[in-house]
Amino acid sequence: MKNSQPPAAPTGTNIVSLRQDRKPVVEFWYEFASTYSYLSAMRIETLASDYGVEIAWRPFLLGPIFKKQGWPTSPFNLYPAKGHYMWRDMERLCRQYGLPFTLPSPFPQDALLAARIAHAAQNQPWIGAFTRAVFIAEFGQGLNIADESLMAELLLEIGAPARTALATAHSRENKISLRAAVTEAEKLGIFGAPSFVIPGGDLYWGDDRLEQALEAAGNLVETDA
Repeated sequence: MKNSQPPAAPTGTNIVSLRQDRKPVVEFWYEFASTYSYLSAMRIETLASDYGVEIAWRPFLLGPIFKKQGWPTSPFNLYPAKGHYMWRDMERLCRQYGLPFTLPSPFPQDALLAARIAHAAQNQPWIGAFTRAVFIAEFGQGLNIADESLMAELLLEIGAPARTALATAHSRENKISLRAAVTEAEKLGIFGAPSFVIPGGDLYWGDDRLEQALEAAGNLVETDA
């Protein structure tokens, strides 16, 4: 008599469950001198969890991209009306999100050191905490993020190995790698920050597109399932 019981599930890796459990990765391209990157950085991890996606932290520098467009500084400085609107908008949005806000001086700040540290640490478990700490120091407290002693203090506060992180940030290899990241951003079509790139290459620009990008990436799970 044939066994009427269904066959036992095979042991080992379940390919179907792997496909269902795999989370899409959204690349979060941000510039520490960018006001709206501050807003996204403070919210993105919580929102990404809500949408079932993971974040790849991609710090980069907008300065080289702006220079190719003929801009020697931030467009918010070049166009006074635009700058005035942006600062008022930041006040409103920070109040809405419950974030501290202080206009830094000068603006934009020299974000090179912070970018080098974050770029070298983009795969470290403390990258999110470090990124948020820098943005809070800059736009929440108005501190100078080009100050290496401040960076060391922030690294220690989040439990990161400050001496090692700074040494790696200053290495020739990391400096070259950060420049390559700027080139990569240009190839992706990035022209401002924050920008979000979802699987497949679709680009979303601006803090007001954060949730749209995460939702689009989250929907890819249903498509692949």
